[in-house]
Amino acid sequence: MRFIKTIAMLAAMGSDIGIGAASVFRPTKPPAVPLAVRSPYLNAWLQGESGCVLPGEWPRFWTGDIQGWQGYVAVDGVAYNWMGGAPGPGPVNQLSLEYTSTKSIFTFDVAQKITLTVTFLSPVYPDDIQRQSLQFSYVTVTAKSSDGASHKVQVYMDVSGEWASGDNSEKVQWEFGTESNLYYLKFWRENQHEFKEANEIASWGNWYLSTGFHEGLTWQIGQDTTVRNQFAGNLTLSNSQESEFRPVSENWPVFAFSHDLGDIKDDEVERIFTLGLIQDNVIHFARQNNTLEPVRGLWMSFYNNSDMEAVVSFYNDYRHAVETMSLLDQRIEKDSVEAAGENYSLITTLALRQTFGAFQYAGTPEKPYIFLKEISSNSDIQTVDVIFPAFPIFVYLNATLSRYLLDPLFEHQESGSYPNKYAEHDLGTFPVAKGYPNGDDEAMPLEECGNMIIMSLAYAQRTGDTGYLTVHYPILAQWAQYLIEDSLVPANQLSTDDFAGTLANQTNLAIKGIIGLKAMSQIAQLTNNKDDFKDKAEDYLMTWKAYAINYDASPPHTTLSYGDKDSHGILYNIYADRLLGLHFVDQSVFDMQSDFYLTVANEYAVPLDTRHTWAKSDWEMFAAAVAKNETKEMFIDKLAEWVGKTTTNRAMTDLFDSITGDYPSGGPTFVARPVMGGMFALLALPKE
Repeated sequence: MRFIKTIAMLAAMGSDIGIGAASVFRPTKPPAVPLAVRSPYLNAWLQGESGCVLPGEWPRFWTGDIQGWQGYVAVDGVAYNWMGGAPGPGPVNQLSLEYTSTKSIFTFDVAQKITLTVTFLSPVYPDDIQRQSLQFSYVTVTAKSSDGASHKVQVYMDVSGEWASGDNSEKVQWEFGTESNLYYLKFWRENQHEFKEANEIASWGNWYLSTGFHEGLTWQIGQDTTVRNQFAGNLTLSNSQESEFRPVSENWPVFAFSHDLGDIKDDEVERIFTLGLIQDNVIHFARQNNTLEPVRGLWMSFYNNSDMEAVVSFYNDYRHAVETMSLLDQRIEKDSVEAAGENYSLITTLALRQTFGAFQYAGTPEKPYIFLKEISSNSDIQTVDVIFPAFPIFVYLNATLSRYLLDPLFEHQESGSYPNKYAEHDLGTFPVAKGYPNGDDEAMPLEECGNMIIMSLAYAQRTGDTGYLTVHYPILAQWAQYLIEDSLVPANQLSTDDFAGTLANQTNLAIKGIIGLKAMSQIAQLTNNKDDFKDKAEDYLMTWKAYAINYDASPPHTTLSYGDKDSHGILYNIYADRLLGLHFVDQSVFDMQSDFYLTVANEYAVPLDTRHTWAKSDWEMFAAAVAKNETKEMFIDKLAEWVGKTTTNRAMTDLFDSITGDYPSGGPTFVARPVMGGMFALLALPKE
């Protein structure tokens, strides 16, 4: 499985198979290409270190670990590689890569005879929890003659046991089967450990590679070299499986299909593959009395608890998926261009799958949950200050989804399982949501109280569900009391940007708390409760302006912390004022910051604050959304340029150096995080 350099060298040397000009990228070359990205465990990418060229490169899990996934095509008896790093057939020539919000589309030239198009479709259904509950993705392979002549074509795909276990010493088992005109290869880790992970990969569940029956379909399960050589040498597979179950890395068992497409001339011929994971129970959640209980996958309610019904339904739903996702792609592109131009569309389209790829849908149709994994930073579950930067994507696509994310946090804390008076930071480590009965979570008290109040009001505003605020009013008021005590002059504490360390009197953190109080005033009025928050918020805002703004600077700006006139930072928390339509913070503050950002911008971004040259792309977009046009364009143009030029080579990071565009030197490496939902900050604002 580990022969990446072999094919890379062949690709560099070229051959007689049509290696020519470099691949074209539309709308740009991304840091990494989403291939199959539907959940925290189905999360495979083509990393940018390959130049985003698929032939000769192994797809990788978001961690960077290889997930064996090999593709071949044979034309007139000669086999070529269109995906994967296995030795053997030489690579096809990649002509182009195009990404949309839900698709990654590769076009290849095969020996100047066949145009091969491979589309990786990871659907996102913001309005359909049934379809979104499945951890499956599509791959379609389409062949067409490019020279007008007729050519015999066969296509091949396999996956390895690496998908089923993050520990390659663990044994995998397998089987072949058919169901309703569908052929499937099922494989799973022999030692199933529910709610456990190995190197971030689930240690439980069943994986399925499936394809529809057509004349010329063959399959094989066996050692990687044996199966792949069988196709390369014979252009077909043996319809057989090895009987000896074994560890992932022992003679590397792979699970393969081949389709003989026959003679290709005038018409395109397409074959569809699906790949995904079935898990019955998906989350361990302490709802009441600190007792962990399994929460079923939401899919089970819709598919009669049947793996096969789910697998077959997903495959048969392909045409609907294509039509629905084309509409969603068009909607996001159109709305993004209208809001801020082509460069903004370039950013939002790359963020959709990454954001939804961090979610696990659970529960029942009557009580659905969405559990979030804080991918790559520490794997926390339901991190409030990760939900908050992602929140614009829910407000834009379907605000009801935000309730499914907030519900587990409310349920756990309202059960009395969390002792602190401020809001809990997270619920544990994914996939175990046990909470912190001793109150020993990572303390971000002002941050999380403000976040929970702001998000709750935003949900109610966009859905009209003020009853939600009534139900949760007691704990919301409890958190608001904390804001009264701490938001004007914040104690030494962490904010969401915890990598920067603790700091007292944080200007940006303070304004979040003050806006949170103003939001609580709205909540009190909407729920017919006494409003004890409006006057306090207005008084605090007046004092905050005196504490926070360096009027002596040219141009004036807010400081990072009160009194530190040599400091500054992005005041991204004022975005919440506009998201909620409060118009509480003076327009002069927005304009002042907007003018100031132009004077401190670096090559790729405005630094988060004066402690580093690091930038956070989610907060860049929060600031852009409420800035003057010139400043908004500056933020967006710089981030779009970064997307196409960054030397980071994994799923899009939200933390990078604003000068070099690389990962921050000495800082954390964030990849594939759902905070990229913040790219939709402009689209989430209420219509004026």
